[in-house]
Amino acid sequence: MNHGDMKTGTPGKKRGPHNVGSHRPLPDSGNSVTLNLSGNARNISRRTALRSTLVGLFGGSMAGLLLEFAAGEARAESINPNQTFVVEPNDIQFKPWQGLPQASGEMAMMYGDLNKPGPYLVLMKWNPGWFSAPHNYGTDRICVVVSGTWWVNSGADFTPAQAVPVHAGGFVLRHARTWHYDGVPADGKEPVIIAVFGMGPVDIRLADPGQPSWRRV
Repeated sequence: MNHGDMKTGTPGKKRGPHNVGSHRPLPDSGNSVTLNLSGNARNISRRTALRSTLVGLFGGSMAGLLLEFAAGEARAESINPNQTFVVEPNDIQFKPWQGLPQASGEMAMMYGDLNKPGPYLVLMKWNPGWFSAPHNYGTDRICVVVSGTWWVNSGADFTPAQAVPVHAGGFVLRHARTWHYDGVPADGKEPVIIAVFGMGPVDIRLADPGQPSWRRV
């Protein structure tokens, strides 16, 4: 896969919730006892009413399990992003690859930087009808197909008709400084997304620098 001359930045500093580490002054003891007692009374009343409803619907044993589950859900808190950082699929932002044909593909830099020393993880999205030209990298590329079907081949000669399919969940290892190319045929039913891990800088080289780095098929 070719990234053109795209320069990617490193992820920004993760920020935790605004109230992490904050300390609120405690109310005076008399008021706090009164508030806690009244709050507890309300909670007990609501729990009793809920339990009665659940017993009527599901029976005693199932009602108890549902109450425990509800209590666990209420106690759940957000994790600290400085310790465990999570991005849901709908929040991943793909961007066009600089220097490459419009609508040919997009990428989402998840970790690190392709052009700097150190590990990186990038999600690559290929649209049907596009292949990279034969190229290689200075370091190994560890690839997993996340969705769709990816078509891959090796060698310095561009023969996309001989590429082999790799389906979602499949694994591909590109050894450093070995010629290869890949993409999605024009009759592909959907784009393909690949997760690529490696060590930067990638130092891409084309087998034929005089030809386009991406080709329509």
